[in-house]
Amino acid sequence: MKNLFIKLSDERQGEIIIILEALLWGLFPIMTVLALKSIPTLLALAWSTLFGAIFFALIISFKKGWRQLKNKTILKDILFSTLFLGVLYYVFFFFGLQHTSPGNASLIAMTEIFFSFCFFNLWRKEFVTSKQITGAILMVIGGIIVLYPNIHSFQIGDILILLAGFIAPLGNFFQRRARKSVSSEVILFIRSLLSAIVIFVLAYLMKADFSAIDLKKVFIFLIINGFFLLGLSKFLWIEGIHRIGVMKANALNGLAPLITLLFTWLLLGNLPTRFQLFAFIPMFFGIILLSNNLNNKK
Repeated sequence: MKNLFIKLSDERQGEIIIILEALLWGLFPIMTVLALKSIPTLLALAWSTLFGAIFFALIISFKKGWRQLKNKTILKDILFSTLFLGVLYYVFFFFGLQHTSPGNASLIAMTEIFFSFCFFNLWRKEFVTSKQITGAILMVIGGIIVLYPNIHSFQIGDILILLAGFIAPLGNFFQRRARKSVSSEVILFIRSLLSAIVIFVLAYLMKADFSAIDLKKVFIFLIINGFFLLGLSKFLWIEGIHRIGVMKANALNGLAPLITLLFTWLLLGNLPTRFQLFAFIPMFFGIILLSNNLNNKK
């Protein structure tokens, strides 16, 4: 099986890796909501991120890759990716999930595809087709449909998830550039360790109640979040965008909301709303159009 995978082209390998990542990432909003029932938001994020750092440390030790930490040239890129992805993205996402549903969060997070399109194709002046422009418009329409029921009541959770999607392309840009020099596990180990420290300090400054936490109740959810969702999932993501463009990876990652909606129903008993189902239609076609002719690496 391993030999068969190696024989595939880099592009095909990247597509398979991102699809596997999407299957895992679809569970992230659900596991986070379950963890947040028994632990303050920042501490849930800090512990999950720390477990992620442990996961990457184990991979580095297994592959004997600690010498890569001597590479100083990637420090700037990793620091920026830590700021945008390790800290800001997840702080917005975790706090957002306190005020919106996992289904809404997963669908609104798909606007990252639109923001990636703007960043990689418009801001960086790369070639844009009319199909891609149409796809971007459809993604915006889908996002508006999800947000529409809360326009009059201002759902802060939806706005925070939208902000997370907005800053993600910046982090992916620096992260992908660092991957040209060092392995994914080294990037994610440094990012996770630094992020965990920053978030623990932030939790302390915001007077989070460390003593009131019963880790036994949430340990399994924090381990799943840390090892599999912030760990293995993100490892697969960097390996994927190392082989294919960020835009195409984001398009393939559109599978994640379906996983979220399915397991939200199975695990939490929440049926998808009609707005969530309607929003997925334009987003689905937007994904197809945006992924058209995106075989080039960004």
